[in-house]
Amino acid sequence: MSEPQPYAERRWTSHDGLSLYARDYGGGDGPAKLPVITIHGLTRNSADFDHIAGLIARSGRRVLAVDVRGRGQSDRATDPMTYQPPVYAKDVLTLLVAAGITRAVFLGTSMGGLITMALTALKSRVVAAAILNDIGPEVDKAGLARIASYSGKPVDTPTWSAAAAYAREINGVAFPHYADADWDAFARRIFREGTEGSPVLNYDPDISVPIKAGGAKALAPNLWPYFRRLAKKRPTLLIRGETSDLLSADIAQRMQKAAPSMRYVEVPGVGHAPMLDEPVAKSEIFEFLRDLP
Repeated sequence: MSEPQPYAERRWTSHDGLSLYARDYGGGDGPAKLPVITIHGLTRNSADFDHIAGLIARSGRRVLAVDVRGRGQSDRATDPMTYQPPVYAKDVLTLLVAAGITRAVFLGTSMGGLITMALTALKSRVVAAAILNDIGPEVDKAGLARIASYSGKPVDTPTWSAAAAYAREINGVAFPHYADADWDAFARRIFREGTEGSPVLNYDPDISVPIKAGGAKALAPNLWPYFRRLAKKRPTLLIRGETSDLLSADIAQRMQKAAPSMRYVEVPGVGHAPMLDEPVAKSEIFEFLRDLP
């Protein structure tokens, strides 16, 4: 595996006064290219993209990997009802203004893909192209039930070994090939060291408040109109984990029918969601990016 790519730490302020955070991977030498904005899933953070972001940056594109409000190093919201994709999308637009970016390629995993679709509705022209990682305009109920079973709930992880065990418990079905070292690395991405030295989940448990208030529709509204607008107007790549319980094969097929020009790849032996360090995923992402300015 290649050495981690260095990044700068960037902050910007949301419309409601939160200090938000992003990793800024500077692009390499050569002609200027469209930057890439990566957006993580519901309970995750910018660390998920460290591998692929570093590779993209070395290829010459600047990458901004955001911590959505309430996750990672971004502030927690004072009003938990702001933990919703339209608000997250506004936060990203504020980042683009602060960073002087008018157009970008968006790479969204799970909820990050929903945010990308919301961005298309709010300010379509900023989205030059999109990579949707294991997410669509609707999702499978089985995956929703699994995610709802652990999101926002307290965990007992007094040691990093316990944190790794928790990571395996909730994600083992998606990555059956992972070894102990992989789960330790996984835990280091989704936990941080708490004030008493024990690992604590690196997100605000109140992200579940809008989900509980609005039910399944709050977590996965019908975004087919947004998806059609996204995929019709710009280059789009859909990545699906072969055994994903959130983006079913049926939904993926209907997305392909609705957007015949969309590129599609399935990552073998992986569920929700591919980490994008898989050879098939990396190869398809770079082939997709090669065709973009």
